[in-house]
Amino acid sequence: MTNNIEVRFFHTGKGGAREGQAITCPFGVPVDSFLESFGTVEGGLAAVRVNNEILPLSTKLEINCALEPVSLASRDGVVIYRRSLAFLLAIAARDRFPRRRLVVGHSLGHSYYYTFADGKKPAPGDIRALEREMRELVKENLPIFCGYMAYGEALALFEANCQTDTFLLFEQRSESKVRVNRCRDFSDLYVEPLVPRTGLLDAFELMEYGDGLLLRFPARGQGKAIEPFEDSPSLFSVYQEYKKWGNILGVRAVGQLNRLVSARTIRDYIRIAEAFQGKKLAEIADRIYERRDHIRLILIAGPSSSGKTTTAKQLAIQLQVMGMSPIAVSLDDYYRSPSEAPRDEKGQPDLECLEALDVPYLNLQLLELMEGKEVDIPIFDFKTGTRKTRDKPIRLTDQSILIMEGIHGLNDACTPRIERQKKFKLYVSALTQLNLDDHNRIPTSDNRLLRRMVRDYQFRGTGAAKTIQMWPSVQAGERKHIFPFQDGTDTAFNSALDYELAVLKFYADPLLRSVKPNMAEYAEARRILSFLENFVPIPPQYVPGTSILREFIGESEFKY
Repeated sequence: MTNNIEVRFFHTGKGGAREGQAITCPFGVPVDSFLESFGTVEGGLAAVRVNNEILPLSTKLEINCALEPVSLASRDGVVIYRRSLAFLLAIAARDRFPRRRLVVGHSLGHSYYYTFADGKKPAPGDIRALEREMRELVKENLPIFCGYMAYGEALALFEANCQTDTFLLFEQRSESKVRVNRCRDFSDLYVEPLVPRTGLLDAFELMEYGDGLLLRFPARGQGKAIEPFEDSPSLFSVYQEYKKWGNILGVRAVGQLNRLVSARTIRDYIRIAEAFQGKKLAEIADRIYERRDHIRLILIAGPSSSGKTTTAKQLAIQLQVMGMSPIAVSLDDYYRSPSEAPRDEKGQPDLECLEALDVPYLNLQLLELMEGKEVDIPIFDFKTGTRKTRDKPIRLTDQSILIMEGIHGLNDACTPRIERQKKFKLYVSALTQLNLDDHNRIPTSDNRLLRRMVRDYQFRGTGAAKTIQMWPSVQAGERKHIFPFQDGTDTAFNSALDYELAVLKFYADPLLRSVKPNMAEYAEARRILSFLENFVPIPPQYVPGTSILREFIGESEFKY
């Protein structure tokens, strides 16, 4: 039996190994011994792909493999940089305030929001001291290692460090050795790879905000530049409300949710979560009803898999309770034919841009409806790429109100002929308030990706690899067509249900396991699988038939 392995290099930087070059090296050689072979990588080297799995540079190689550098300037590198910054802040907070817990919250633009667990607002001097501590760590250029600890040793460490939420995760996990990230005398749970040294983390700033602080970082494609802060007060208030609700119910981290499943009290929590969401929609309906003499059109938009369609249906029910007669109209029914649609950079029909819609015809019909005329609303047939007429025309009465859902709903250029006072704009997104633990947040995009992955398989026969492959393009469309308009809305609605990831795990786990190591999407599939291992699964039959979650897992009481 040989003690050597073969390593091949791909997509290396300037001055690196040629494409596909193979070398023989000893079993157990660390990846960082090949730094020269990777060449000069844009932005610096964040991690490495080993047979399509993203791993730290300290990884020891034990099998024949293909290696690809992961640049800090890449999509994956940006995520690694931000998670590494959070790790750096955790070290600084432990050193500067050893008796206080600094807890990560949600994202806000190109920032993460943090608060102290004791509820005390940090003084400006505290924030400046934290930033100085972080910059000292960067200056020291300390190595960040990935290693293992025995299960009992890890539990003792997290308990001694008052990392209660991390400790709770191990009621679900049962591996004999626990993977951790280490820097100096600080160890934290390994979730994803981090950069190899603290010296790479020089682009950041801390800023006072709300009752806590923001850890600010560069936007993707901006190098090391920190852009001016753009506030999103409406989204922040929604996050804060849900976070407060999670604290009241004692479910702010995954370990606490797992305990409810293990104690067989999760059904009570599901009923409360659904009721709370229904209450928020009822409050939105109240606001619309108060302005019923002016509002004739409700516009609903949000990113992919945010639950816009079910939100529209649930809101319609709340409005009916008040004696109103909502009529649903889809923006998708106003698509132009593919031959008339604008072209993207690849020469294909761009169905995401506003110009793909017949905006003049849409506005003409809306005006006619608001004048009390009978109108033949179209239906777009995506198979033939043509618009058809509905069986029955519609007319608005004094009690009627239109509900229109679609990607461009919040953009005033979509409804330029409708006066602003006649429109009510509702932004919908899945803003989970759950954390893995104090230092590791759950990205809202992961929640939506899992929703879409399950829905695409359930209703479109699309595998997980295809959904993962399309996701960056979907997100690019959101950044261009949806996010710029989220702060010009009348209100925002959070469609996330804190128990849903444990239900989605039931469906997503086998889908993700179908993505194999020889596929480019394997790294993302492995990352999500590793994340889902922290959840105790919840049986799908516990989900109510009217839940937003049913839009993605099936068997909804609503028709789509």
